[in-house]
Amino acid sequence: MRDDFLHRLLRALEEGRPVVTATLLPEGSQALILPLEPDAGEGAPGWDPVEGGSLLDEARKALLEDRSASITSEVGTVFLRPYNPPVRLVVVGAVHITAPLAQMAGAAGIEVHVVDPRTAFATAERFPGVHVLDRWPAEALEELQPDHRTAVVTLTHDAKLDDPALRAALASPAFYVGALGSTRTHAKRVKRLREDGVSEEDIGRIRAPVGVDIGARTPAEIAVAILAELVAHLRRAEAS
Repeated sequence: MRDDFLHRLLRALEEGRPVVTATLLPEGSQALILPLEPDAGEGAPGWDPVEGGSLLDEARKALLEDRSASITSEVGTVFLRPYNPPVRLVVVGAVHITAPLAQMAGAAGIEVHVVDPRTAFATAERFPGVHVLDRWPAEALEELQPDHRTAVVTLTHDAKLDDPALRAALASPAFYVGALGSTRTHAKRVKRLREDGVSEEDIGRIRAPVGVDIGARTPAEIAVAILAELVAHLRRAEAS
């Protein structure tokens, strides 16, 4: 790996940009591809990694599926290796379910962010080792910028908090959007979102009631159900 290529790769990783390395076989020349950005290719000596389109499409697929692949393209056989940012979970609401959910998600290697403007609840003491934002959800999500590796879950039952978070999440590429509440509560939520102009397609992305139906009752059991559905959604999407 050439020094200049390595430096460009490390810079992209430090900036949190999803990137794919493309290695032309057998000669070994390399390029960076940024499939989710307008300027997709970083360039390489002697060949354009995005010329013709098929390599860019395959790089995007490798990134979204989070798996390496060898493909035949216009330039020859190319080995693609994706470098994704970590999976993130944004939990809106520092409530009784949040603590076990944050703990379990962290144990699964997921980066957790807890959002709640109520400073009495959103404290570092209640959520050790977790990034806590004591701000309104729309502002917090504007800062966090959910991407294709981000899940957003709302847990407050408070429309002033949940609805803005859901609107922001649905306007993003977040791979999973869930909302706590009964079927009746969700029907009222859907009515409000429609009145706010959210499309039926986006509303259909909301997993509600959130979590796998395992008959969960306690906060920890509900957290298990949420995390199970989130992981299934991530991994099954990668496998599809």
